[in-house]
Amino acid sequence: MSSTFKTFLKSGHWPTLLASFLYFDFCFAIWVLNGAMAPFITESFHLDAAQKGFMISVPILAGALMRFPLGVLAQYIGRKNAAMVEMGLIVLALAFGYFVVGSYSHVLAMGVLLGIAGASFGVALSLGSGWYPPKYKGLAMGIAGAGNSGTVLAVLFAPPLAQKFGWQTVYGLAAFTMLLPMAVMWFAAKEPPDVEHQSLREHISCLFEKDGWAFSLIYVVTFGGFIGLASFLPTYFYDQFKVTKVEAGQLTMLATLMGSAVRVVGGAVSDRVGGITTLTGVLVVAAVCLVACGMAGQSLVITTLLFMLCFAAFGAGNGALFQLVPLRWPLTTAVAGSMIGEVGALGGGFIPNAMGQSMQRTGSYLWGFVAFAAVALAMLAMLRVVQIRWTRTWAEKGGRARQAPGQQEPVSYGRG
Repeated sequence: MSSTFKTFLKSGHWPTLLASFLYFDFCFAIWVLNGAMAPFITESFHLDAAQKGFMISVPILAGALMRFPLGVLAQYIGRKNAAMVEMGLIVLALAFGYFVVGSYSHVLAMGVLLGIAGASFGVALSLGSGWYPPKYKGLAMGIAGAGNSGTVLAVLFAPPLAQKFGWQTVYGLAAFTMLLPMAVMWFAAKEPPDVEHQSLREHISCLFEKDGWAFSLIYVVTFGGFIGLASFLPTYFYDQFKVTKVEAGQLTMLATLMGSAVRVVGGAVSDRVGGITTLTGVLVVAAVCLVACGMAGQSLVITTLLFMLCFAAFGAGNGALFQLVPLRWPLTTAVAGSMIGEVGALGGGFIPNAMGQSMQRTGSYLWGFVAFAAVALAMLAMLRVVQIRWTRTWAEKGGRARQAPGQQEPVSYGRG
């Protein structure tokens, strides 16, 4: 196992992979700050369940909408430069949070600005995996994508800092943390060689293909579920089990850490057995766990363990899906990843709002869980249908990479 990993590292440029991981990790932490501090913000402005859900969903939705433009920009100025521009804008956004935010409307505006950090996804994964050959791209993207462990940083450190210094101060402290990934990106990262100058229409061609939308809808469950639940869990634990605000963050950390760690495993397993096979198991486990979480609302221990299993499934699913992306779009991975990430992250806005509406209307969070479980089962049915065509054209059985060089570039079904 050790020799295999050394071979993997030597096959690409590991400093760029490290820089991509840190970039995504710190951006992800900033992206979910409002969710991590939601119990404090709720107390300050006396928000009802629906307002809480909407407030938590704003950064997720804003980040989703910003992903594709950043991916297109990266095609023109380079992924490293796009990352540096984005991190500079994040620092300015956090300064706004520290100096200006003081009302619920300001919090919503801040949520939009936090969305800048959520745009990092496609660029980080493409930059990190761009130096690696197809057979290792799943693992490389899994490592870069494990930067969603930034959720762990947010829910672990933001609540105690907010309790000690005030939640507005956390924005200012977070601005200084961005200096680390910016320095590593500047000095360690190199732009990958897999760049091809294309027209804007060629860049966005995946928007007009069935496969692009199939990937995006599956990602609604795997990543949308991860970011949506990660942002909402501090509020859920605080409201449902009456734990302290800091304890709510610590319990959320257990679940999100599991999802972040297993993402790497999901990418590596998918390199061996195929992303389609892995995604099939992931969607089944996620649907079952979501319903079970909703029904286990009286036991803190059981609920926490179920969330950990659910997040493990989400993490493995994210790694599996992005093992398939570079196989399907080998020359436009950054843009394809951004488009898929954009639609998928929009699904993350569904969960906080569904939970808020469920509690507001029925007095229970159960129906929010059930609604998202139904979405997971619908995506499973779709996957089993579309995978028939995938394995006949651009992937081996189960979704593994094809070895013959002539088979690396797939047919465009939307234009065919």
